[in-house]
Amino acid sequence: MTVRKGDTVIFDTPPIIHTWASAGGKKEAEGPLADAFDLLFPDTSCGTSKWEQAESILQQKCLERCLKKANLDPDQIDLAFGGDLQAQCTASNYTMRVLGSPYAGLYGACSTMAEGLSLAACFAAAGYGEQVLAFTSSHFCAAERQFRTPLDYGGKRPPTAQWTATAAGACLLSPKSRGVAVHSVTFGRVQDYDVHDINNMGAAMMPAAASTLMHHFNDTGTMPDDYDAVFTGDLGEVGSELLHRQMHAEGYDLANHRDCGCLLYDVGRQHVQAGGSGAGCSAAVLCTYVLPRLADGRWKRVLFLSTGALMSQTTFLQGESIPGIAHCVELGCPEEEGNT
Repeated sequence: MTVRKGDTVIFDTPPIIHTWASAGGKKEAEGPLADAFDLLFPDTSCGTSKWEQAESILQQKCLERCLKKANLDPDQIDLAFGGDLQAQCTASNYTMRVLGSPYAGLYGACSTMAEGLSLAACFAAAGYGEQVLAFTSSHFCAAERQFRTPLDYGGKRPPTAQWTATAAGACLLSPKSRGVAVHSVTFGRVQDYDVHDINNMGAAMMPAAASTLMHHFNDTGTMPDDYDAVFTGDLGEVGSELLHRQMHAEGYDLANHRDCGCLLYDVGRQHVQAGGSGAGCSAAVLCTYVLPRLADGRWKRVLFLSTGALMSQTTFLQGESIPGIAHCVELGCPEEEGNT
């Protein structure tokens, strides 16, 4: 029987991620995970003349590849949970205009992949759908224009800044299948530690990551070393260091912590300052790095935690601080649950 403990939903019969796909742009094609992507575009325009349209094309191709791998048509999807960083999730809206599947749009900023996975897992586990899709994306140029300054401005990026990934990720979940099991999901609470720096997302999102991790450990009775790895979404180098300090002060040793923002790019070589960010960052790392290692049994259990900064360009210009959110998904390898 599925139970709720605190902020965590624990599945008695875990829903299964049976198929996934990823797509990336030029910067991602030059990074350490390039060979694991399903699709890579040679430039950030994705064959269009608009950055916002390019992101939708990136999403569409990613979803099409995911459905093709599962041998499914769009009309076989019971519900798709998805979103992006553009205002009103327009990239996802235009993607779903093409696919035509039932769709629930989400905005969790860079936490959207874990949020979508969590909701899709609950939906599938409850028996409301046989094929449930979770997806998200981000685009460097579209995000910079919306949240900071147009690229033509040529502003210098400080060391705390992160590079918004031009990437997309998609996962298909079913109540019963063979694949990676979703054991539990922990929904986060908004945290605001009065960070105002639009170029320091790691510091803004770190408190939410720490809060959700501690709620998960408390709700499930586990500790960090019960998992092969603990992945955060895109805290980058700055936020990751702050997270280690915070968790150590709370009595937790995060020796097995890895951050998606530090994995997607070669931070020292690719000039991405403190690492990667964007909704597509953790989605791409999940689909190129985390899920394959669970699927082949190299890892038994991991925590996947996407973090998001919940400001808008309007609230930032009004001098508001930057709230953060993080959602956590506990994943297990197929052999552990006998999903053969």
